[in-house]
Amino acid sequence: MKTKKFVWNRLLDILTYLLLIISIFPIAWMVLTSLKTSWDAQALPPVWAFVPTLENYISLFTNKSSSNPFGSLLWNSTIVSLVSTVLSVVFGALAAYSLSRFRLKKGKDIAIWILSTRMFPPAATLVPVFMMMSWFNLIDTYAALIIPYTAFNLSFVVWMLKGFFDDIPVDLEEAATVDGCSRMSAFTRIILPLVAPGLAATAIICLMFSWNEFMFALVLSRNDAVTAPVIANQFVTMYGVKWGELTAASTLMTAPVLFFAILVRNHMIKGLTMGSVK
Repeated sequence: MKTKKFVWNRLLDILTYLLLIISIFPIAWMVLTSLKTSWDAQALPPVWAFVPTLENYISLFTNKSSSNPFGSLLWNSTIVSLVSTVLSVVFGALAAYSLSRFRLKKGKDIAIWILSTRMFPPAATLVPVFMMMSWFNLIDTYAALIIPYTAFNLSFVVWMLKGFFDDIPVDLEEAATVDGCSRMSAFTRIILPLVAPGLAATAIICLMFSWNEFMFALVLSRNDAVTAPVIANQFVTMYGVKWGELTAASTLMTAPVLFFAILVRNHMIKGLTMGSVK
């Protein structure tokens, strides 16, 4: 029995390492390609032995043929992603707390309706959103991207945080009110610190969605509010794909979110597993 268990554990270890390699390989390939020259990046079969170069990264930031420097695109992505994430978490936390604590008339129907907004593809709302932004003269502004990103993230935030709020005993809030706290004071001082891991996990996922979103950024922006993912279109030309610059841009777009997720990974794991034992 011990031998079978040992063999089975080793097979699981091998399978785990294989899955890890399969998961990391596309990222490693992207980074390696971004460090190749334009000729090596286009070569078939692929070139494995090469001298690393930063010419693709330099080309991104010094490309005078583009009206949007890559640095400004990263700045636009940062503003849109952070603002939409903060708004989604703030409004979503208030809505989730209300659904969790208050006996609302048809509260279950409201919760299901909020969830239903996540069930259909965002592409189905692209034309109406574009028309609305045109009517309000918001095309090519930060608001044109922040508003739909916040709206799409709200349903996810509400349902994620509602589960966290349900796990917290109401007795804690009642004890806080006895000590003189108002409902809002108990919410901000007692409840929110307890669900901090859940807030962190939810915020990270919302940030990833907003940072990587391409379709709405392509349609709702022209020049001033263009975000980093939109630049991918510029590297797919009628003469071929500029793999070196494309992978360099992808690497720079992936790195901030990846590093941020690594920094808060402990909170993210706690948030995603919170309440799992119950």
